[in-house]
Amino acid sequence: MAVFIKNIQTLVTMDENFTVLSGVDVKIEGNKIAEIGKNLSISEAAKIIDGSNKVVYPGFINTHHHFYQTLTRNIPAIQSVKLFDWLVLLYEIWTELNEEFVELSTKIAVGELLLSGCTTSTDHYYVFPKGKPNELLDIEIDIARKMGMRFYPCRGSMTRGRSNGGLPPDTVVQSPEEIMKDCDRIIKKYHSTDPFAMTRIILAPCSPFSVTTDILKDTSKYARNKGVMMHTHLCETKDEEDYCLKMHGKRPLEYMNGCGWLGNDVFFAHGIHFNDEEIKVLAKTQTGIAHCPASNMRLGSGICRVPDLLDAGVKVGLAVDGSASNDAGNYVREIQLALLINRIGSSEERMTPQKALYIATNGGAKVFNNQNIGSIKVGQAADLAIFNLERLDFAGAMSDPMSAIVFCGAGMRTDFTIVNGKVVVENGRLVGIDEKEIFHRANAFTKKILEKTSARTKIDYYKYKSNF
Repeated sequence: MAVFIKNIQTLVTMDENFTVLSGVDVKIEGNKIAEIGKNLSISEAAKIIDGSNKVVYPGFINTHHHFYQTLTRNIPAIQSVKLFDWLVLLYEIWTELNEEFVELSTKIAVGELLLSGCTTSTDHYYVFPKGKPNELLDIEIDIARKMGMRFYPCRGSMTRGRSNGGLPPDTVVQSPEEIMKDCDRIIKKYHSTDPFAMTRIILAPCSPFSVTTDILKDTSKYARNKGVMMHTHLCETKDEEDYCLKMHGKRPLEYMNGCGWLGNDVFFAHGIHFNDEEIKVLAKTQTGIAHCPASNMRLGSGICRVPDLLDAGVKVGLAVDGSASNDAGNYVREIQLALLINRIGSSEERMTPQKALYIATNGGAKVFNNQNIGSIKVGQAADLAIFNLERLDFAGAMSDPMSAIVFCGAGMRTDFTIVNGKVVVENGRLVGIDEKEIFHRANAFTKKILEKTSARTKIDYYKYKSNF
């Protein structure tokens, strides 16, 4: 069915000229944008959406996440700890990951993203507990397809357990042979090279402190042979920098370069602690960065130098990161935080609302090497986020409708989200999903998992580290 959005108050195209249009229509046919203009003819069979009082953006693009963490957010014992301590406490819970854990958490994560206008997302899934099936990532892919999200999941990996100087328990690490065999399986089963693909696979060892040098090098060679992208965490904290210097005698970026991890097919999550010379290297090699402002503030990790990265020509996308370090998956909130934190990190003039929207759309498309998403043009993928501005949140804000959701409101939902030409959020609700049922199932499941983990580890996850 064709979709027709009529008389749009503000159409934010995010094209190369940052064109903003008013009083126009958008016609969608199949999975692409067919026409943009005033007073377009409407076919009788088309679904019509009233665009008056609405601002329409390209669907937002999320460049880093951990879906499974939606069931381990806002836990008292983990609310006020830094990254390495946070990981040690949470790994004990994540050893309980199973099919139901992944199914529930994926529905929550995908739902939150779609409701806040995000139409394309990756997910960095790297926890495969011993005795559990390798097909946990398959569950995510299946649910994302059913809910209608454009999904580029990462087959993550961990090989360095505690007995080998890493942070994760040995029960959640795998052998290099297991990892590469499953990478091959999942690429053959799901990866698509179609320009408008709904599923693409990315290979993603977890981090420099949870995998060995050999698996980084093997993954790099294998990914390039298969023509898939690579992703990992890098330069998130000073602890990580100290670890790399102690273990490898190199700063994190130099170490990754030695493993074959720089290039147009690589993007790193966080990228907070790069120095000036390293930023030049990122720009020269066209290596991408996924900026995660909420997570970086939540864990006190630091401020990514987004204006400096953009000025240098580095590809930068925006990301909500995992919900145990955010602790939300609302993409509009992330855009707002990206604007605000980078004004502290640089200045108000160097981080504009246009730049915040850019990294949420076109910037993410460049990180993913997919220029069919991230902007609204004829022939582009029909991925759109439609917000209703006729709300008290935006009273007095209509001098610049484009920037209204960046400066005003809190945790907004879309009125409509369209992915690949299909309406997946309608009138502010997920299509075909019972949100209340997921809420109650999720909280009952989290309670059960926390009690089971506490009994096994003697850790009281309900106890605050500090009361004040």
